[in-house]
Amino acid sequence: MKGVGGQSMVAPLRRVVVKRPSEAFVSPAKVEAEWRELAFTAPPDLDRAASEHARLVAALEAAGAEVLCLPPGGGTTLDSIYTHDPGLATDEGVVVFHMGKPQRRGEAAALRAALAGWDVPVLGEVAAPGTVEGGDLFWADARTLVAGRSHRTNAAGIASLRALLAPLGVAVVEVGLPWWSGPHDLIHLLSLISPVAEDLAVVYRPLMPIPLVDLLVERGYRLLDVPREEFAGMGPNVLALAPRRVLMLQGLPRTRAALEDAGCTVTEYSGDEISHKGGGGPTCLTRPVLRG
Repeated sequence: MKGVGGQSMVAPLRRVVVKRPSEAFVSPAKVEAEWRELAFTAPPDLDRAASEHARLVAALEAAGAEVLCLPPGGGTTLDSIYTHDPGLATDEGVVVFHMGKPQRRGEAAALRAALAGWDVPVLGEVAAPGTVEGGDLFWADARTLVAGRSHRTNAAGIASLRALLAPLGVAVVEVGLPWWSGPHDLIHLLSLISPVAEDLAVVYRPLMPIPLVDLLVERGYRLLDVPREEFAGMGPNVLALAPRRVLMLQGLPRTRAALEDAGCTVTEYSGDEISHKGGGGPTCLTRPVLRG
């Protein structure tokens, strides 16, 4: 089987990178030393986090995905459980990022080393002064990558990414993201949108960039609006396991009902420790490297 590919966010998930809490959180001492600085809402409990993550992995495997687990990495923090952010998979390899959050910059080297062991090629790297985080990137289709300009993804990073992807025939479309509450409580692009099929996406429209809404409508997407009361619970953060087959957090009944009404099969997981405290849903917890 090819080790990398799939310039899509909805094609069937075949290989995906995660990091277990035992490797990301490591110990109560590490949790206590880091959780405030990293803007977790509370210190995660290691045992409960391990149980939640095991159920998440079981759901990924039940969908037919090979789950690749990152080893412990020197220079990484509690945030490294959110494996979506340090890289982007393309049909020719993974692009590794210099991340916008300074505390997370050790994750790029850790990801690069693990990819080599999994025989996953690296296409290139976004280096300083550029910054990019995977949570700001959205495949509208196989040849169109939308990049959110945010507190974590800057103009130099988007320019570098555009140059790396141009030989693949990929156009990078930049859209601006809101200031929200500032750099310590940011909005990633994928905080606002999750595609669940080639023509269907879950969105929180009040904060969506107007050019992105226009692009999606022009391309025939149907947009499922997350209600205001479910935005804070990460309603827009939904992982497509395959077209119209999704994984989402528990406790979002109106978003789940909208997905099911649109013909989606929904699997839920409990994420009190691994999602809510660190602000990362199922998309954040996974780095797909092969779809199709």
